[in-house]
Amino acid sequence: MNDKVYIFDTTLRDGEQSPGASMNTVEKLRLATRLAQLGVDVIEAGFPAASQGDFEAVREISKKVKGSIVCGLARVLPDDINICAKSIKDAESPRIHTFVSTSEIHLKYQMQKTQEEVLQIAKDAVKLSRNLCDDVEFSAMDASRTDPEYLCRIFEVAIDAGATTINIPDTVGYAIPNEFGELIKYIMNNTPNIDKAIVSVHCHNDLGLATANTLAAISAGARQAEVTINGIGERAGNTSLEEVVMSLKTRPNFFPMETGIKTDKIYPISRLVSMITGIIVQPNKAIVGANAFAHESGIHQDGVLKNPMTYEIMRPETVGLVTNKLVLGKHSGRHALRSHLKELGYELSDDELNIIFKQFKELADKKKNILDEDLEALVTEGIMRTPDIFELDYLHVTSGTTVKPAASVEILINGRSVKNTDSGNGPIDAVFNTIAKLTGTESDLLRFSVSAITGGTDAQGEVTVRLREKGILTLGKGTDPDIITASAKAYINGLNRLEYLKANPVTPPEVL
Repeated sequence: MNDKVYIFDTTLRDGEQSPGASMNTVEKLRLATRLAQLGVDVIEAGFPAASQGDFEAVREISKKVKGSIVCGLARVLPDDINICAKSIKDAESPRIHTFVSTSEIHLKYQMQKTQEEVLQIAKDAVKLSRNLCDDVEFSAMDASRTDPEYLCRIFEVAIDAGATTINIPDTVGYAIPNEFGELIKYIMNNTPNIDKAIVSVHCHNDLGLATANTLAAISAGARQAEVTINGIGERAGNTSLEEVVMSLKTRPNFFPMETGIKTDKIYPISRLVSMITGIIVQPNKAIVGANAFAHESGIHQDGVLKNPMTYEIMRPETVGLVTNKLVLGKHSGRHALRSHLKELGYELSDDELNIIFKQFKELADKKKNILDEDLEALVTEGIMRTPDIFELDYLHVTSGTTVKPAASVEILINGRSVKNTDSGNGPIDAVFNTIAKLTGTESDLLRFSVSAITGGTDAQGEVTVRLREKGILTLGKGTDPDIITASAKAYINGLNRLEYLKANPVTPPEVL
């Protein structure tokens, strides 16, 4: 039987550290449910000590998500560890993940402590964690720039104190695959009690080598890979779950290992993460990009028609990408909608279904064919948003070659209706100016992007905006067959997220 490689997903924690990609509790819970259905072994649900909102999200996931280990992150501080333990206490299988810097540059400039002091800190933190939870992971932050001998010492201490998993992060994406593989081998050969723990790796993508480094580590003996959906995360991102899993599956001659991932659920969850975070997957992204299975070259097309394996090393169906996506129309009923949403991974309450069914009928009047992506957008729009302070009620825009663009907007602010009119350089600028005037907000628009959810001239437009106000970054998303309406929804969604983050400030941990 092949070795098992455990998949540790940190989309909800490290992935959320992508600028502006913060998620609310409802979004995190939905995504955690889908991660469990995907078959990930460990879900790192968040950093409970960062904010009350993060604590509550981890606690809700711990209560409701089954089938995966639910993990919380904690610095090597007693308060962090105790808070983490409280947040995961109701989990079916809880884990505390504690970490400390180990590289010389971090010890000198960040920690301002000696190696011996950090050894004791790590020992105490792991011991406390183990007293509170049977499953403890210990990480040596910036391991790839740490003296290998010291790594062996601190891992030995951590395992003796009760760590069941030791993690070797390439925190700043500095490692090269051969070098990183050799580091894993060195640690495994020179840490006396290494057989009592699972060896894990957590790689960042600053040099575009996160997946390569992770695979090199697995070849060298690591048996847990820390990943995110679509590779999202701090700076250039993390190791991509889909790339690691499909590399192992596609090349079993090089990697005689197995994961528990249900690969046909990869593409749908990739799409969900993109919709929740507003981070668009680049078209040429491996496995889940729009062009991953597209063939424009005549030679390639001819080969694929004769035998798909001529130019496709994996079938699109393997990762859940199917061509027959037509699912529902305007005559479809409530039961059919509930059943199909369940197939997509959404178990909705009666109240939630009522919200989505109303929106589904409205969309069906505008759009002949309702596809899976449209349903995902309805769920994201209808029941996964932050609590709305601002809500769009009415929008009218005039624009053209001979008139100055102007917008008349009516919104609800905590249920109270207000309306106003303003102009702009274009219709969307006019809408945004009017909304800003109505809400009294002063956010900067850093990014505005538009894409179509599906093909066809009746496709829903998907607008993403990135906003910044008083140092807080956030993303807003909106969908509608009318692109100007979608833009207004996205802007208002971003403003609601800003208000949520102001009320729930987050103190992110140092990056692993």
